[in-house]
Amino acid sequence: MNVKLKPLHEQVIVITGASSGIGLATARMAAKAGARLVLVARNEEALKEIERELDAGDTVKHLVGDVGKREDLERVASQTITQFGGFDTWINNAGSSVWGRLDEVSDEDHEKVMQTNFFGTMYGSNIAARHLRDKGGAIINIGSVESAAAMPFHSSYSASKHAVKAMTDVLRVELEQSGSPVSVTLVRPPAINTMFNDHAKSYLPSAPSFPPPVYSPDVVAQAILHAAVHPQRDVYIGNSKMFTRMAQVTPRLADLMSRTFIYDIVQSGRPDKHRGGTLHNSDVGTVQDGQASGQYPGHVKQTSLYTRATQHPVATALIAVGAIALIASLIGSKRMKSSKGMPALGAMAGLKGSKNMKHVHMPRMRKTHRRGGLFGTGLKLAALGQGARLSHQAGKVSGAVRSRLP
Repeated sequence: MNVKLKPLHEQVIVITGASSGIGLATARMAAKAGARLVLVARNEEALKEIERELDAGDTVKHLVGDVGKREDLERVASQTITQFGGFDTWINNAGSSVWGRLDEVSDEDHEKVMQTNFFGTMYGSNIAARHLRDKGGAIINIGSVESAAAMPFHSSYSASKHAVKAMTDVLRVELEQSGSPVSVTLVRPPAINTMFNDHAKSYLPSAPSFPPPVYSPDVVAQAILHAAVHPQRDVYIGNSKMFTRMAQVTPRLADLMSRTFIYDIVQSGRPDKHRGGTLHNSDVGTVQDGQASGQYPGHVKQTSLYTRATQHPVATALIAVGAIALIASLIGSKRMKSSKGMPALGAMAGLKGSKNMKHVHMPRMRKTHRRGGLFGTGLKLAALGQGARLSHQAGKVSGAVRSRLP
């Protein structure tokens, strides 16, 4: 079905988790574009400040609520309909986290993360779908790179984001099958410079950290609002697609990276000032809401060329064609050398488990934690797997073209 979405200045947008981070960055950007907003979070004081900052004449409304309680989200929908006559986009952004070994984290903490991240997103998605089923609109769920690639010490969060991905995919298919004009999008951010780790509860001996690269929340906000106007299935932020492909194509290598490179980086060695976080209580004095950006000590990327390119169909098509052409030319050169004992790239994909595999030259891997070592090799092998699939498709296309030539 061809889903048509309104421009931002004509929309009413509901944003959960709007008191900080990605939610706040999205709210600021949407308000600047002229959208009317309903901001949802647990921290009323922070929401009041944000409403005063953004409101330009009854265009912003804040509602206190816990997304893990369905009745709170039902009230949000009801009051939004009363105030604005309905909504056009519902963004399920609220999330929580706990860091620690799987067997050290309490059942109560695991359950709270799942209640907020998965059930909160499911409640919001169902409520939004009920309202949008006939009139049309967008449901945008915030997943994660961890929707595909799990991270050490982050078991319940990774599990919740896997569940969010599956639920989002099911919802999309069911709405499409029923002919409902609703766009359902999963946004997959990697590490983002927000107050995420300050809000998270932690069992680790030092403050938790993320592996680089780390992106600004504005990068995610821009992608979210693009999806609110232009229907998209999946939105990958920055390098999240590469990590996703690596987890799919070379899962054992992804495991090796997790227990070496990522395992060490997650444990920063810095003192943790917020061990309790806001997992069960939004009013923890040492953690401040009302901030979009966090205090990541390293370099923070302010843009993602890949994400911007995928938001423009023509640019995306040109990138895909260029990639296929490049891979096809590489395969051609490899085939020229294959008679000298150099296997073609396309043939490598079929050699797994073959007796001929011992003749294939593979890059030597060094056991190192430097970005150019194991980390770089993992990304290159993920790209190789993606390239093999693209080259196969390119071969099918070129074969079809040749068959039509005189």
